[in-house]
Amino acid sequence: MIVENLDRVRSRIADVCRKCGRDPGDVTLVAVSKTFGADKIEEALTAGQRDFGENYVQELEEKRSTIASPDVRWHFIGHLQSNKVKYVSPYVHLIHSVDSEGLVEEINRRGEKIGRVIDYLVEVHTTEEATKFGVKPPDVVNLVEQAAGMKHARVLGLMTMGPFTENPDDSRPCFKLVAELKREIEARKIAGVSMKHLSMGMTHDFDVAIEEGATLLRIGTAIFGKRQTV
Repeated sequence: MIVENLDRVRSRIADVCRKCGRDPGDVTLVAVSKTFGADKIEEALTAGQRDFGENYVQELEEKRSTIASPDVRWHFIGHLQSNKVKYVSPYVHLIHSVDSEGLVEEINRRGEKIGRVIDYLVEVHTTEEATKFGVKPPDVVNLVEQAAGMKHARVLGLMTMGPFTENPDDSRPCFKLVAELKREIEARKIAGVSMKHLSMGMTHDFDVAIEEGATLLRIGTAIFGKRQTV
């Protein structure tokens, strides 16, 4: 079913892009594989999927040690503690969830230690839900400016999560806010800062995310099915 699910999701992404005048090639699908086994990732790989998102460092480490394909691009999308950065720093393609200057400093330190530039996104907290992490919108520009000079930690954009509601349009104000922050940062032309990506949109609201400018979609349920408990 994973192959068929991926086909459906990709087709829907392409349809939404066409309707709002965007190039589907500008939107990357990140398959959120947390709680699903390596066999499910292997199945998705056979269908051409290359970007996978994981929320937990230990689970990511286990899957990476099992999956031999060099084509996998691992995205870390969960809350990342500073003391866990060392585990993912050698190979992570993109960290979506940076929410403090201290975390950026640790990423930079680990990148310098291994001779690698580590790419990341700043997570923006755009809802009233206390269970979510992220930088409050008024503090985002300041964090980006403070982190801009680091040589081994490179910001490539912003990330956010909309509210968990049945109405996808409830996420639109969150996505609009982050898109506006992206434009504000771009207008400042901060040296060393790229706003290439907006990571927003999941199974229930990715149509709206595309309409508001998302370049990275984090989709799990529509690909792998209902999440397994851990």
